[in-house]
Amino acid sequence: MFKQSGSFVSRGWLWTALIAASVLAAVVVFNGLQVRAKDAAQLKVLADKQSTVTVNVITPTSNTDASALSLPGRIEAYTRAPLYSRISGYLKSWKADIGMSVKAGQVLAEIDTPDLDQQILQAKAELASTQANAAMSENTAKRWQSLQATNFVSSQAVEEKLADLNAKLAVVNASQANVNRLQALKNFSRIVAPFDGVVTVRNTDIGQLINVGGAPGSELFVVSDVKRLRLYVNLPQNQVSNIQKGTAAKFTVPEQPGQVFTATVQSMSQAISSSSGSMLVQLSAENKRGELLPGGYASVSFSIPAQANLLSVPPSALVYTKNGLLVATVNTENRVVLKPVVIARDHGNRLELLSGLEASDKVIENPPDDVTQGDLVQVRAVQASP
Repeated sequence: MFKQSGSFVSRGWLWTALIAASVLAAVVVFNGLQVRAKDAAQLKVLADKQSTVTVNVITPTSNTDASALSLPGRIEAYTRAPLYSRISGYLKSWKADIGMSVKAGQVLAEIDTPDLDQQILQAKAELASTQANAAMSENTAKRWQSLQATNFVSSQAVEEKLADLNAKLAVVNASQANVNRLQALKNFSRIVAPFDGVVTVRNTDIGQLINVGGAPGSELFVVSDVKRLRLYVNLPQNQVSNIQKGTAAKFTVPEQPGQVFTATVQSMSQAISSSSGSMLVQLSAENKRGELLPGGYASVSFSIPAQANLLSVPPSALVYTKNGLLVATVNTENRVVLKPVVIARDHGNRLELLSGLEASDKVIENPPDDVTQGDLVQVRAVQASP
């Protein structure tokens, strides 16, 4: 009995030790898990801090004053005439170079035409031969008419002689027309200015072979009227209703910094391009002092009346996705909230939004390309929309 009692005691101590060891192990594991969870939380906070993007935040603005719609434009001469050769030959001389002012009818160049000259000589010889034949037929017809009066020849024979004369006269007329045609072509051996203007292109030189043609780039000279210019602007479809014939505009050019020029809408294409979604607008501008250069770039500005109750943001605030246009805003927890928007009017440097934003929204001025809903950001400053 006693031995069994001692055995039970030993077993009790053994179970107690095992339980104590298990509890101790559990405590160690629990403490280890707590330490790991704390470390993981600290690492997450550190990672969030490192991945947080610092952004500038602006507030949408509501403008009641007229705004400027700025668009790129292309300047062209009001009248531009490429001059081609109507005859073949060799350039004998040129009398006007690029940049030279010329008057209507002024000779720009002369072409030596040896082949045409030979054709004219041959045509004149053929004309002389046909004239001689016609003169002989005329004399013969007159003699037969006189013989008919004395009944020596029949009326039929006289009619045959007259018909032969008419045929010979027709040949004379054809030969004369050929001579006139070749002489008219000879007049094109002189290249003349079609109107008062400036020579803007000279693509030929003395001795160069000249061929007949009107392919682009084969013009010998280009004369342009630069006293008046045309400006071409692609007007966005949503702005068409704000621009009409006679609307005034201002424009600047890079080569004249600080100077502002005026232009007037002359015509509109009245069609929207399917490729650009815009309408071509033509403006005219005076250039009497020659300060503006045709073929150059211009920044054209129209004054557009503001539309009430519309908020504006810069174009840089837009986020382009396959689902449409979004604007990235920041909530009170500095988390990104993406909002879909609808553009009412594009003013170039400012967009008027039809819907999607509130006046109290904080808009990221230039959001990262990979911005997503719920991203944590750090706000650098809050400013009004420019």
